Order: sequence, then C-alpha cells, then structure tokens
Amino acid sequence: MQSTHDNAASWPMLDYAAWRDTALTFQLWTQIVGKVRLALTPWLNHGWHVPLYVNAHGFGTSPIHAGAGLIEIDFDLLAQRLVVRTSEGPDRGFALEPMSVATFHRRVMAELDAVGVRVAIDGLPNEVPAPIRFTDDEVHAAYDAQAVQAFWRALVQVDRVFRLFRTAFLGKSSPVHLFWGSFDLAVTRFSGRAAPLHPGGIAGLPDAVTREAYSHEVSSAGFWPGNDASPGAAFYSYAYPTPEGFDRAVVEPAGAVWAPAMGEWLLPYDVVRSAADPDAALLRFLETTYRAAASLAQWDRDLECGLGVPRRPRPVRQSP
Repeated sequence: MQSTHDNAASWPMLDYAAWRDTALTFQLWTQIVGKVRLALTPWLNHGWHVPLYVNAHGFGTSPIHAGAGLIEIDFDLLAQRLVVRTSEGPDRGFALEPMSVATFHRRVMAELDAVGVRVAIDGLPNEVPAPIRFTDDEVHAAYDAQAVQAFWRALVQVDRVFRLFRTAFLGKSSPVHLFWGSFDLAVTRFSGRAAPLHPGGIAGLPDAVTREAYSHEVSSAGFWPGNDASPGAAFYSYAYPTPEGFDRAVVEPAGAVWAPAMGEWLLPYDVVRSAADPDAALLRFLETTYRAAASLAQWDRDLECGLGVPRRPRPVRQSP
C-alpha cells in the first residue's frame, strides 16, 4: 500500500481551471500529430489506428509505416520537445513552448517535409466546440510545461492500472488508447456480439466513424482531465448499448455517481488520488461497473479471469 506522500507524488493534483488554456491548446496539438498517424495508417477496427500511447517520456504515435521506412512522433515531456524519429536518420524536432496552434501545425509539417514524409491531414479539429482550422488558429497558444507534465504523470499511473485491468478478460479487449479527439485514455472490452446500429450524432465526429467504433457490444472505461462542461478530472465507465438497470447498479468505491446526461458512471480523480490505496480504488470502480454491465447484458462470463501475474502463465481450461 502506498503512503499518502507517495500518492501525492505518483498521482499529482490536476486542477482543470488552473491549466484550462494549456489543456485546450495541447489537445489541439495532439490532434495534429494524431491526424498524421490517421492519414498514414490503414483503417483498423473501432478506430484503433487513430490513438496515441503513453510512453516513458510522454505520449507518442508508436511506429508508423511511411513509404519503405518508419516514423514516430513523440511529445517528449521530460525534454519538452516534439520529436520526429525515422528509420532513415537522426531525430529531429523542436521545443515545446507557448505557440499558437497554427505555428505548431506549420512546424510539424516542416519537420515531416524535412524527412521526406508528404502527408495531408484534415485541417479541422474534431470533437471540440467551435473548431478553428489548424492553419488559422492563433487563439489557442498557451503552454504550461509543468501542468502538461503533471497530466502525463497521472496518465502513467492510470495506464498502468488500466493495463492490469485488461489482463482479467479473455475475450477481445482494446489496448489502452489515448484518443486525441475526446482527449481521454480508454480501455474497452467486447462481448463478441454485434450491437444495434449507433444513431450517430456525436458532435465533431462523422456518423460513419461512430457507427464503426460501436459496431459491437462494449463495456468501456476511461479517464479524462476535464473540460468546460465538466471541469474536473474523472474516470468514467459506460456500456453500449446501455443495459436496462445499469444506472441503478451498485458501483464502488463511494463517490461514484451516475451521470444521466452522459449515460455513464463517473468517479472523480480526487477520490482515487486521495484513497489509501489508489490502485485498489480504481480497480474496484473498473470491476464493479464492468460486472454490472456484463451481468445486465448477459455477456458470456466465462470470458473473465483473474488479474495477470508477471511470469505466471494462465491455467488452460479444458473444453467440455
């Protein structure tokens, strides 16, 4: 069990109001980088070719094939640099510092051009209110390096617990993804059954993308840092389609609430951060929301298993 002091260091305070302007700018920067990956990568089920990933220095695209070589783009939040890495030469990049979205876009495209990667991206941001084209956005230009680093350090912990939670399911499960559109870290389990056609209508997201993402039944959990509509970092859990009675399920730990407007369960980040054992508190939320969704929707419960343990293979179940 971690001490309160260790919790404060590992699970930093996240005050959305204090870093709002930076959060808005930084999300748009991640969208530019994410759209480069999107433009260069064949479509993968449920949009899994789109996200970024938490890594040892920040966030990155993971390797992308470009022509005969590979390229990666990383937000190195220890060095505070945008790093463009290829299989053909030394790293390139530039300092992360206050600059407009338009300037960031221009510099990213210049770096890609310098390494011989020609790519055109959709220039309109997704899933943000009143979007401004990247090339025209001189409004969003704030960058607080310490605030972004604190956000990343929180995601390092969340990513670790989400990955552990993922090991307790034998069925189809997503990697832990950082989606730059909704700016959330998410992990999703699938029942294996097709879902009803999603109605679409998500602002800033084409209906075809939404319907492909929700083509099959899911129980999904995630974390976001807050936004103007909900200015508080929080964990969430939802199911699609939402089973009858999910809103009345018994969910732990104390502090978890049903959000009718969102159709999902929420747990404030501060509840986890201040817990005597943050890992256990977060796992309890993930487990109780999943079990409620799976039970109410009559999933195959044989898909469940115990949490994974390093260097210990799972026992193989004999088929009847």
